[in-house]
Amino acid sequence: MSERLELDLRAREKRLYDRLRARVASANPGARSGVRDLLLFLPDLFVLLYRLARDPRVPTGSKALAIAGVGYVLSPIDLLPEFIFGPLGFADDLIIAAAAASRIINAVHPDLVRAHWPGASDALDVVRRVTAWCEEFLGAAVTRILGFKRV
Repeated sequence: MSERLELDLRAREKRLYDRLRARVASANPGARSGVRDLLLFLPDLFVLLYRLARDPRVPTGSKALAIAGVGYVLSPIDLLPEFIFGPLGFADDLIIAAAAASRIINAVHPDLVRAHWPGASDALDVVRRVTAWCEEFLGAAVTRILGFKRV
């Protein structure tokens, strides 16, 4: 991971999702940013996986994993359907997307991940927190089956 990586920092200005996210995040200036970040976490993970899948610098295996994560989030077939479980139904999408991101982050240069992360905080820190939460909530055996890796 010590190779030289060149990033186009102006590319962030051109991204539609980043502009939309900024509007949503600034829509209610008095609200706590933690709540907004939590609500935007699944879309942020989805966008990260999508962007990594399209980046030519990402290895093919990692792209396939990103596409699988994006496909699960978009799929109408879920372990916890949203129309039955309401907001809790997004938990399986979140866990699968976080597992895919956790695996990819270990195979991709950290600066590349940071360049594609649309969220407010550092992508690596966010995925570390989700991994720790999933291990605590689901147990170490389940997180190993899902493919979480410590970042």
